[in-house]
Amino acid sequence: MNEVKIVLAGNPNVGKSTVFNCLTGMHQHTGNWAGKTVSNAQGRWKTDNLNINLIDAPGCYSLKASSLEEEVARDCICSPECEGVIIVCDGTCLERNLILALQILKHRNDVILCINLMDQVRKRAMKIDSDKLSEVLGIDVITTESSKKREMKHQLEKAVCKLLKGDTKKLVSADGYKEELLDSPEDTAKKAEEIADLVVCREKEKEDVSIRVDKVLTNPIVGFPVMGLLLLLVFWITIQGANYPSEALSKLLFSFEKPLYDGLMAVGFGESICNMIACGMYRVLAWVVSVMLPPMAIFFPMFTLLEDWGFLPRIAFNLDKCFKCCNACGKQALTMCMGLGCNASAVVGCRIIDSKRERLLAMLTNSLMPCNGRFPMLIAVITMFFAAESKLKGAVFITALVVMGILATFVLTKVLSETILKGMPSSFALELPPYRKPEIGKVIVRSVFDRTLFVLGRAVVVAAPAGLIIWVLANIDIAGSSLIMYVVDFFEPLGNIMGLDGVILTAFILGIPANEIVLPIVMMIYMSQGTLAEVNDLEFFYQLLVSNGWTYLTALNVMIFSMMHWPCATTLLSIKKESGSWKWAGISFIAPLMMGIGLCVITTFIYRFFL
Repeated sequence: MNEVKIVLAGNPNVGKSTVFNCLTGMHQHTGNWAGKTVSNAQGRWKTDNLNINLIDAPGCYSLKASSLEEEVARDCICSPECEGVIIVCDGTCLERNLILALQILKHRNDVILCINLMDQVRKRAMKIDSDKLSEVLGIDVITTESSKKREMKHQLEKAVCKLLKGDTKKLVSADGYKEELLDSPEDTAKKAEEIADLVVCREKEKEDVSIRVDKVLTNPIVGFPVMGLLLLLVFWITIQGANYPSEALSKLLFSFEKPLYDGLMAVGFGESICNMIACGMYRVLAWVVSVMLPPMAIFFPMFTLLEDWGFLPRIAFNLDKCFKCCNACGKQALTMCMGLGCNASAVVGCRIIDSKRERLLAMLTNSLMPCNGRFPMLIAVITMFFAAESKLKGAVFITALVVMGILATFVLTKVLSETILKGMPSSFALELPPYRKPEIGKVIVRSVFDRTLFVLGRAVVVAAPAGLIIWVLANIDIAGSSLIMYVVDFFEPLGNIMGLDGVILTAFILGIPANEIVLPIVMMIYMSQGTLAEVNDLEFFYQLLVSNGWTYLTALNVMIFSMMHWPCATTLLSIKKESGSWKWAGISFIAPLMMGIGLCVITTFIYRFFL
């Protein structure tokens, strides 16, 4: 069988990914926000008579490209190598989708129109006359819905076979594509409206529930508090649910430390080497995994549920004007939200921003959002000093810190855009996707493999070398004092000015590979141990911190500095790779650090002045 190329085209959020996965059997998640669908996805679609290379073009609104995504989609749709186009439309907003369809039909006529989401059409008391639409456009029109995948696949196979047997031809080659061949945008939109009025029937005038919900979530007054409450709920469930799994996982992983030590001794390694590997590298690794995995296993699926439901684009919509005021692109709101999971992933996600200046603004400020690696430390400090009696109170504190991170992002973005990254903000089209019931199975799989295991893998890679370095610093003595204590003494004066101490600053420095190990390092130094200690009892840890001079001011400034300091090593490397220069990685290191030091000095001055 000869291979033919078919392109899957359409606006963002019309269910192209569902159609693509149904036809190819590839369970691959794509989307039009937060860094996805920038390049084409391809898959094999085999029928009884055809071997099809199905190309999933990025979602676009027009062939008149105004972004990288639309350029990729246009080149794909207009390619002379393509032997047909399947245009996927959202039946609930057919008029808007027909604008792209009419532009493609102006260019070529080997086209099939697939009206998707027909289940949503019925819920909205609408009817679409697909036969009439087929007659008007002069092409085959089929209707589909995601819950009937077998029927969808059968209809599309039948339509494509008919298309490829027909005497159709491309009107213009891709190289000869000229935008003036298209009607004016106004004429195309008017024609789309006329066709939609002809084929779409609304049985009753009733405001859709999603419209009423959007009036709340996108309201400039109500939207932000509702957004905060939903984040509060996510953090409360994460805090409430992570404690017991974390404790059980910690006991399990640390139970392997002694057998590892004994095994190394049995094969002839010296005591120092055994301690270095078992009590240094492995202990740090076990600590990072046990503290990090349970919150991630809860947080990421919930965060993905909000994404699938359609909440994240509403956050971006609400924050768009704020970023425009900072002379930045509204897409930065999307990458900022990604930072709640992993700053390194969010930096890579900044590729969705076309302007290099605005892309740099998003990369340099992303570390001000607390990533998953910082949540365990923040939760522990909040629980010990501010919310020991209430998990809800702890969730309120976490939410307040996230809000502080958002405000700090605005401030730093504005400063950078007025100094070293001057320029005017660009515009972008953000479509609010319809609210959909998330597919729980796919959410769990995607959050585990795409996010949880990715971030955990990063932590594992950096935790083992970090454990080795920490062990060396803590166990090599010079003139009766360990190397790590020389570092502590060096940073003690700066720590006092910031309301912290040299131990805390040293822990943050040694925690550059992974924020998860900051508190264990603090405990190790305070207890004068040569290896990290287990923190299974927060009450014991609290008493240890208090006996070493911690106050409410210390706890507050630890949280502030955790929010505002250098990015982790992986994020710094990602910034260097994405920007192509160590200069920008250096600025991303210094800028939040200066903000953190400045704010800690201010809070310390105020605290000491009044007390």
